[in-house]
This record gives sequence, C-alpha cells and structure tokens, in this order.
Amino acid sequence: MAEVAPLHLTLLMGRQIVVPVGQQVTDALLSAQITVTAGQRSGFQLSFDLSRTGVINRTLLPNGGFDPQVRVVLAITVRGVPHVLMDGVIIRQEVSVTGTPGQSTLTVTGEDLTVLMDLEEREGVPFPAMSPAARVAAIIGRYAQYGITPLVVPELVPQTPMPTQRIDFQKGTDLGYLTELAKANGYVFYLDPGPVPGVSRGFWGPEVRLGTPQHAINVNMDHLSTVDQLTFGFDGTAREEPVARIQIPVTKTSVLLPVPEVSVLRPPLALRPAPALKKKVVADMAKKDAAQALAETIAKVVESSDAVTGSGQLDVLRYGAVLRPRELVGVRGAGITYDGLYYVKSVTHNLQRGAYTQNFTLAREGLISLLPTVIP
Repeated sequence: MAEVAPLHLTLLMGRQIVVPVGQQVTDALLSAQITVTAGQRSGFQLSFDLSRTGVINRTLLPNGGFDPQVRVVLAITVRGVPHVLMDGVIIRQEVSVTGTPGQSTLTVTGEDLTVLMDLEEREGVPFPAMSPAARVAAIIGRYAQYGITPLVVPELVPQTPMPTQRIDFQKGTDLGYLTELAKANGYVFYLDPGPVPGVSRGFWGPEVRLGTPQHAINVNMDHLSTVDQLTFGFDGTAREEPVARIQIPVTKTSVLLPVPEVSVLRPPLALRPAPALKKKVVADMAKKDAAQALAETIAKVVESSDAVTGSGQLDVLRYGAVLRPRELVGVRGAGITYDGLYYVKSVTHNLQRGAYTQNFTLAREGLISLLPTVIP
C-alpha cells in the first residue's frame, strides 16, 4: 500500500527512535485506521498480510518487531503535502491464521504517546509556588526523549498559591494529572504529532477555535459538492448553567459566583447560541479559594457549550486535502440554519489500497452562521 497515487503512505517503526520499515512490510500493510478526537487519547489499528513465508511471520513477529510498546509513526503525503497522522505505540497484537492462502492477518492496535504518560502513578509529587501551567510544562518535559515539546497556554485565572498558604501535589499518573488540570481550567490536553515524523507537541490550553478555516465541506452543491451527505443534531439539553458558591474566609458566609463570560476561551461560531435549559450545582467548592472556584465554573460553562453537532464522511481525493481535527472548517450547502464555521471535534482516517476516506464530527454552540459567507 506504499503508493496510492496521488497518495503516499509512510510507515516508521522502532523501539524509541523510528525508522522507515522495509518494502516487504509496507507491501504487507492491508489497511490502517487512525482516530483523533479533541480532548481524548488518539488511537490506531494496522492490519498486515501474514503469509507463511513473509518477513513478518518469519522474522519480525517472533523477534518482537510488533510487540507492545514498539513505536509506530504513520505519515501520509497528499499531492505533495505531508501530514503526520499518528505517533504512538503498540499496545496489543492479534493474529488470525487460516488455511486459505492470503487470508492470515496480523492486526496491531495502539494509542498515541500519551499512553507512556499513563504507565506510572506518582503520588505526592509536590509543586510549591507553581501555577497549573508551570506544573504542566514540567511534567511534559519528562518526555523530551520521545521528541515531545510542551506548548502550554497560561490559565485564564491565575492560580499560583504561596507555599505558606497551600502546596499542590500530583495524584495519579502524569496523564491523569495533566487531564485533571486541563479540565479544571476549561482546557484540553493532547499530543499533536508532526510536522515531521518523530516529534510531537504536547498542547495544554483551550480548544483552538480561531484562525484560518480549512477548505469548506460542500454538500448539496451539485458538481461543487465534496461530500454526499451531512447529518446535524441540535440537543436542547446539552448546555448547562453552573451554580457555584464559595465561602468568604473572614465572615464564613457563602456567596454565589456570577456565571462568567467564556468567549475569550471559546469564541462564538453561531449567531443564535443554544439556551442553557438546565442549572447544575458545582460540587466541592467550599474548600477552594476564589481563583480555583472561578476557574472551575468557567470550565463547566465551556464543557457544556456545544449543543449542535454534525457528522459525515469524505473522500480525501475528492475533498482535495486532509481534514485536520481540532481546527475550524466551513460548511456550505446545508442551509441557513446549519451553514457556517464548525470546530472539527474528531476525525477517523480510513486507509486501504486505493482508497482514503475520513469520518468526522463537527461541533459549535448554536444555529445560523456568524459569517455572511463561508470561504470555499
């Protein structure tokens, strides 16, 4: 599956440093599926032809070439533009053997490099006088040997306690703690592989809902259509209004925190945002200071803001580019209510010999585009 003109797939593997695999391994690759979702760990699954006389069966498999923790990098070049789709490690292998020639297969399943951050629990690691962003940068720095560099956005509400007031300690694994800090600030944490194989950015910050949108997805536009079908949903119960009370230390009285404005973290994409039909009490606020309580209230508002979702499937060659997750994309041809910009929430890449399709989901906070027109 090395060349599917005008596509070129590159597979690299290794224990820590990856190198391109041999031609026999590339030729044995039957299919690849990579799933990338905002706020979640990315995963992949590769299927290989396991012929009895092939190099995989005779040498690589018995020598541990496909064992758990072997690193895998997948990159695709579309019309001369390279994209690193996955940098991860194998966590499981399955072998299916039959007496029918050409039907035996090896399937390996893996996850991105965040799985390495989830292997060891570090209870009680202190972070005196360090903000959440400083703690995140220090933790991500532990994985520099895998080519991971931190890209950390300081938290919106500063939270650097004096050591005489409070010292924060890590609980659980590095990944668990990074995710917990992100969730408490309305942020996300993920690894973004590339721009070249073997390096990744460890992003900790708000979802990126700014910048130049990708090529628009066109539906119901005759010869200009780039997808055959899009499906949209509007969930009236998705948005919640958080209710949080904090205690004033001097007077021992509790006060209600006002619902904060979150457009700094999540710029609006829709003209008519969905109303918050439900009110939800934010738990465990009594022992937290005002900065922590405000940050968590903002996080609750951000967490439930997307009420409109869309989904579909596109052919990469017909679309003309690789749709990237965690960025903006325009939609045209869906009508006044659902046209406009969306955040690409997830993308699943499906590669087979001669075919490359992507399943995707989109999200935004309401109906009707903020923009008068969507750039093609």
